[in-house]
Amino acid sequence: MDGWLPNEAVEPSVLHRAMRYSLFAGGKRLRPVLGIAAAECVGGDMEKALPAACAVELIHTYSLIHDDLPVMDNDDYRRGKLSNHKVFGDANAILAGDALLTYAFELVTRESLQCGLSPETVNALVLEIATASGTAGMVGGQVMDLASEGKQVEFAILEELHRRKTGALLRAAVRVGALSAGADPQQLARLSVYAESLGLAFQIKDDILDVEGDSEKLGKAVGSDVSNQKSTYPAIIGLEQSKILLEEQVDRALQLAKSFGERGRILAELAKFIRDRDF
Repeated sequence: MDGWLPNEAVEPSVLHRAMRYSLFAGGKRLRPVLGIAAAECVGGDMEKALPAACAVELIHTYSLIHDDLPVMDNDDYRRGKLSNHKVFGDANAILAGDALLTYAFELVTRESLQCGLSPETVNALVLEIATASGTAGMVGGQVMDLASEGKQVEFAILEELHRRKTGALLRAAVRVGALSAGADPQQLARLSVYAESLGLAFQIKDDILDVEGDSEKLGKAVGSDVSNQKSTYPAIIGLEQSKILLEEQVDRALQLAKSFGERGRILAELAKFIRDRDF
């Protein structure tokens, strides 16, 4: 990502500094790792999966910049550092997010073609990422999240919200890795179900950590979901039931990862990481 993104000295330098500030602020890099692991899982070339995997991370980072804005979640810290808008101002933070979103598509098309993927495969990657990012995916889920604030939503709505807001991009990360590696339809179907379970598990764990996590480890304040009156799994079904549901989703993901034998080992380890993480 460092080599593919414009250098800070390139004009407009403030925009490139803002983009890099959030992209290289740390984080788990879960989405690109999932893409690479999915490619390896079906016996593909990791190098060919890298552009799409990194493009998903750019889109994830743009969403975090926009989520932290005062008109959204109004968070001052992200990953233990000041949020983008607190450093560069609201306007530049919005533009940095916009730039990361659009650059993601520039990156995936240019670099995927250069590493030897066919135009048909690149088209499939772009469609996958765009669908997961837009109204049917992450952005649509964010709108549902905003609309549910201060309300007691039904469990089915909560699950749909998180399938879009969090799960769609995680699912896309897995699928673009597999598509880059030439996965067959059966492999792609199994990996898609794995990713759906992992996405729900990730969000459930996030909600649990907002209740009982350590703000120093998380790099942000805990309890913000409660203060913002957000719909979460603990708020709807309780903390203990949320933990049970987390185990169910992780177990499902583990079984699917293990169906690939030794090649699925990293995907299995990532499912365990989601369950056990404290940040």
